[in-house]
Amino acid sequence: MLTIAVTDGTIRPWEDDEAKHIFWHSSAHLMAEALEALYPGVKFGVGPAVETGFYYDVDLGENQITESDLKKIEDKMIELARTKETFERTEVSKADALKYFKEKGDPYKVELIQDLEDGTITFYKNGCFTDLCRGPHVKHVDDIKAVKLTAIAGAYWKGDQNRQQLTRIYGVTFPKKSMLDEYLVMLEEAKKRDHRKLGKEMELFTFSQRVGLGLPLWLPRGAVMRNVLENFLRKKQTEMGYLPVVTPHIGSKDLYVTSGHYAKYGKDSFQPIHTPQEGEEYMLKPMNCPHHCEIFRSSPRSYRDLPLRFAEFGTVYRYEQSGELHGLTRVRGFTQDDAHLFCRPDQLKEEFCKVIDLILYVFKTLKMTEFSAQISLRHQTDHSKYIGSEENWEKAESAIIEAAASKNLPTVVEYDEAAFYGPKLDFMVKDAIGRKWQLGTIQVDYNLPERFQLEYIDADGSKQRPVMIHRAPFGSIERFTAVVLEHTAGHLPIWLSPDQVKVLPVSEKYADYAEKVCELLKNSEIRASIDARNETLGKRIREISLLRVPVLVIVGEKEAAEGTVSVRMNGTDQGSKTVDEFIAFFRSIVAEELS
Repeated sequence: MLTIAVTDGTIRPWEDDEAKHIFWHSSAHLMAEALEALYPGVKFGVGPAVETGFYYDVDLGENQITESDLKKIEDKMIELARTKETFERTEVSKADALKYFKEKGDPYKVELIQDLEDGTITFYKNGCFTDLCRGPHVKHVDDIKAVKLTAIAGAYWKGDQNRQQLTRIYGVTFPKKSMLDEYLVMLEEAKKRDHRKLGKEMELFTFSQRVGLGLPLWLPRGAVMRNVLENFLRKKQTEMGYLPVVTPHIGSKDLYVTSGHYAKYGKDSFQPIHTPQEGEEYMLKPMNCPHHCEIFRSSPRSYRDLPLRFAEFGTVYRYEQSGELHGLTRVRGFTQDDAHLFCRPDQLKEEFCKVIDLILYVFKTLKMTEFSAQISLRHQTDHSKYIGSEENWEKAESAIIEAAASKNLPTVVEYDEAAFYGPKLDFMVKDAIGRKWQLGTIQVDYNLPERFQLEYIDADGSKQRPVMIHRAPFGSIERFTAVVLEHTAGHLPIWLSPDQVKVLPVSEKYADYAEKVCELLKNSEIRASIDARNETLGKRIREISLLRVPVLVIVGEKEAAEGTVSVRMNGTDQGSKTVDEFIAFFRSIVAEELS
């Protein structure tokens, strides 16, 4: 088993996410050392590890770095790593830390130190480079055997468009060259699977500068796929006792002040809309939960009414900086498969477990077989950014831990990852090429029921506060669509494909028979269409392959005479069948996919 020695004295397996984080953060320091050697006077912002690899934001002054310079920096990093230099940790006072970076002439580090509380500050030194850092790092720099700098981008200091624009250099490193080679192969595969590329080829969605950045437009084929996903979940939710609700796209600012969302996210949201006559303030809906709380409040509730499960495919709007937008995975307007469950405290564990069952059903149907669950809790000591009482937080955190254990879920605990109003269970799914995606979330909330003064009448006639569960198996339709496209490389399961069947007459002579077949399929609730264009059959098949239509039905002289069709599924010949035989065959395949 490959292990990494760490400066805190531990030995960690490479497969451990924390080990990779330490390795890649150490690599950011190594890259900074290389940059300082190659570009004297360079100034440094922040250099964190990211999900795969690391980056460093740097101010190069008059110098510029292009893609052609990256190989030179890579070579310098390997050269420095081979010197077997170590990471040395020192503790300094805040005053001494400020003095060091002021003398060095690095205003970004000075600003970071000024923002820290008074007390001891740690530096890490590797070779000639010293950085402000909590650590830990790899013990042996020569563990870094393979380096690839992957991209250059611009990044405003502290994300503020009014501040200096720095150069962000991304990279990834590994303890073996073979691991880097495998990673680069995966990157090439990821490019082929990029949902933005597939969305264009499959005619699913588009974006328009005139409509606005981060606001996807669903094309007809994409809208069909989206509707199928929604109906798939609606059917299951109905079986589980969910009640559909619909709420508006805007809400009074006071609604989000009451919920606490405005205090937490108001500055980063689309700003309030002012009505000219009445002086009211409205906001584009950033989340659905306050609206659902008001639906609960709309009628008196008894303990016999609970649990109440309100479900909505609700579109919400959140401002994201333009540089952070990315296809369907990071947008400004998206639709959540949202539901809020209101239950008695004694019902909480059972309801939470049922939501886990629903999420696992979604994963199973879409063949997402590798996943783990992250229990996201508060920071262990600093509770300043969370709302609600200690008692309620402890009850909510215990409920999630117990429910996950009862379902034997593979879990990891992450502190300081909770929502501001409650802990949550996040599902991390590994796709077909090994990347992890956060899909599906469940949150326990004692705080919004208090803020909205939600009540039900208990068996003894007393007024009690319900517990609230937030859940979204998809997360959002947009992001879930992107993940499914990349997981399947666009080869969707038949039940989810926008066009399930394309009927192809071999020539115009058989167009009438193709039309008849197509109508019979449509009447059997099969999403079928005909392609009778005056093009060769081969050209039509090649163009249809870009759309990833899973089933082709080809008809010619023999099929028209015998009342049959020639079937090809995902490129494999399935032989000749009567139309009725094909419909039965098709239904059996879809039933198997959904079982």
